[in-house]
Amino acid sequence: MYAERVSRLAGAVVWTNTPDGGGAARVLPDGCMDLLWNDGRLLVAGPDTRAYVIEGEPSSWAGVRLPPGTAPALLGVPAHELRDRRVALSDLWPASKVRRLTAGVNGAADPASGLEAMALTCAADAEPPDPLLRQVVVALAAGRPVAATADEVGLGARQLHRRSLAAFGYGPKTLARVLRMRRALALARDGVPLAETAARAGFADQAHLARDVKELAGVPVRALLGGR
Repeated sequence: MYAERVSRLAGAVVWTNTPDGGGAARVLPDGCMDLLWNDGRLLVAGPDTRAYVIEGEPSSWAGVRLPPGTAPALLGVPAHELRDRRVALSDLWPASKVRRLTAGVNGAADPASGLEAMALTCAADAEPPDPLLRQVVVALAAGRPVAATADEVGLGARQLHRRSLAAFGYGPKTLARVLRMRRALALARDGVPLAETAARAGFADQAHLARDVKELAGVPVRALLGGR
């Protein structure tokens, strides 16, 4: 069973997932990075350019989903170094620090609350995220073209691309595609017909929507809508 709630860490979401059956789980790209707890271990999920498929025996997970562009400041690692990866937190931070943090999360009333408390403490000690990049996310999430977004934030195309790699893990065009897919899936799940969904989300047509979703999610759009 999956559940989520708004975190006390600004813009973040706390979630838990205990699968109730076998089979692979598909995590879709969303522009975010996550702090993860899995059966007593701490990990980091980097930004995905395609669906991440979790296979094997079901196990319990908890996470803090950090909004696009915010995790690198907290972790001290450029996002592109973690692109399409799941890594142990001990690969990024000193082992002694991670052992202490792991003990704190495992000793909490529940892993999700412990992970959230850890994230709040780490964020308080980190440099704040670049507010300009928040403007980039808002513009792209609203469907603004990449070139227009660069102009609005006062960056050249190369500057925006370079800063996006460090903050989001990939360039602004990829982030725009991911956010556009998320807009489309939200509309479709609300019952909007696919042709209208494509137009409202910023695709050229329904075929364009179908191609993009298949490439990013790994399965046809109707399979996503018919699944859990």
